[in-house]
Amino acid sequence: MIVVGSDHGGYELKEAIKEHLISRGFEVLDVGCRGESCDYPDIAKAATMQILNGKCEKGVLCCGTGIGISIAANKISGIRAALVSEPVSAKLSKLHNNANVVCLGGRIIGTVLALDSVDAWLDAKFEGGRHQIRIDKIEK
Repeated sequence: MIVVGSDHGGYELKEAIKEHLISRGFEVLDVGCRGESCDYPDIAKAATMQILNGKCEKGVLCCGTGIGISIAANKISGIRAALVSEPVSAKLSKLHNNANVVCLGGRIIGTVLALDSVDAWLDAKFEGGRHQIRIDKIEK
């Protein structure tokens, strides 16, 4: 299962991503928002807790720029959130960093590019090896 969440600035993009994920056959848990004004740290915490408690494997988060929600998500131990704006960085965030969350900016990236980026991240497989050594250092 994939958790999705956004503040009001990323709401429309989150909705498009959610629909896309469902069309790809993924189960999706939406932790908000529903378009109302809200604070991205609250959404980041709600989403990442679903990963840490094992209910969801990974997450996609959106805010206006993607910056705030990625900073908030990365404050949670065990979360590796990558701010992405195109498919190459999205793919590499999984290959090299084993990102369990991707963050996108609803006011920054277009829907087609966002969906391509999410697909690149989902379809990539963590390479492990020397990259795992670096992740272990981050987690310490």
